Amino acid sequence: MQNISKIINGKQYAENLLKEIFPLSNHYSKKFLRNPCLAVLLVGEDPASKIYVKNKILTAEKNNITSVEIKLPIDTSEEHLLNEIYKLNKDTNVDGILVQLPLPLHISEKLIIQSINPSKDVDGFHPINFGKLLMGDPDFVPCTPLGCFYMLKKELNELDGKNVVIIGRSNIVGKPMASLLLSSNCTVTVTHSKTKNLKEHCSDADILISAIGKPEMIDDTYIKPNAIIIDVGINRLKLENAKTNEKKYKLVGDINFESVINVSQKITPVPGGVGPMTIACLMHNTVKAAFLNKNEKFVNII
Repeated sequence: MQNISKIINGKQYAENLLKEIFPLSNHYSKKFLRNPCLAVLLVGEDPASKIYVKNKILTAEKNNITSVEIKLPIDTSEEHLLNEIYKLNKDTNVDGILVQLPLPLHISEKLIIQSINPSKDVDGFHPINFGKLLMGDPDFVPCTPLGCFYMLKKELNELDGKNVVIIGRSNIVGKPMASLLLSSNCTVTVTHSKTKNLKEHCSDADILISAIGKPEMIDDTYIKPNAIIIDVGINRLKLENAKTNEKKYKLVGDINFESVINVSQKITPVPGGVGPMTIACLMHNTVKAAFLNKNEKFVNII
């Protein structure tokens, strides 16, 4: 039986954050006679991407944020996608632009990210926004690290001096996460696929954040007793019934949840942990962009 007191409830934290965002979007709507607006571009028919986009749009609609969905076929040219982004960059009624990743192989993700106006880059991936984050003065922080950061602050209140180990060095999670925590006076170690003695590094962590994309790789032998565990991984694990040959799938994280929950102090589940917070932080960034694009003061709530 799971110890519920050890579970970091991302759904609840996301609801709490959205309760703070909603009055801000309402205030913006009354002052400027339109809602904050998020444009989402989806290229192709990737099932996971379609689900992500659907959830983002539903959350936007519930929180007084207008959503513009642009669906493009998988054979869309890079030039055509760039033209769509340029139009959105110029549209003064659009506050945030999100291009759902991954993109088809014939389209350069780097070029697409760099084509988005930094003031509308609610994903926080543009080099200008990335640089400002590294300098400790961010406008837009990538949504998944921001969501993890929010939960850590709520759980621990004080992050000063915490020893943090991050598994994964991507621009989407690992690097921005490290920058956020360094700015909060943590001691941060970033590990990756080439790291030697990974267990040794992890077993010294007060906070362990995993974003490696390997299902249930991290078990209790990696964990320092009473560590806080943030599982960013979302992996589809195939389950086969030997008798019927029926195939089913379940979502699991990078952490072997059952192995780790009794060792850890707190842990995020998959699903229901980081995922809801990522979407809530996208709403936060969209409303923030709406205010900043009108040269209005925005007081950060994360």
